[in-house]
Amino acid sequence: MGANERRAEIMRILIGKRHETMRALADELHVTTRTIRTDITALTADYPLETARGNRGCVKLADWYHPHKRLFSREQQQVLTELVAVSDARQSRVLRELLAAYGSMKPTEIGGTR
Repeated sequence: MGANERRAEIMRILIGKRHETMRALADELHVTTRTIRTDITALTADYPLETARGNRGCVKLADWYHPHKRLFSREQQQVLTELVAVSDARQSRVLRELLAAYGSMKPTEIGGTR
């Protein structure tokens, strides 16, 4: 297994488990913990990884990072924003929650309520 393939596997593991010890990663991938540390250093250039030092040192993904989270397109956000303006209070609240969770627009960009 080459470095790129191993790093992709590390990310697959971390996306699934959210955190793992360096030793467990090394054991699973049949490499040394030093190799894992080198891979983690390289991966931090592209991914929000956090590490903890010590005998049980671990690596974890930042809490906010969810690579498979579906996001609304700009057009979808605009249509939902337009619907906020013509919806009742309950519908408006739900639409705003969806836009906040899956959209990239700031709350001030979302239309008014009725």
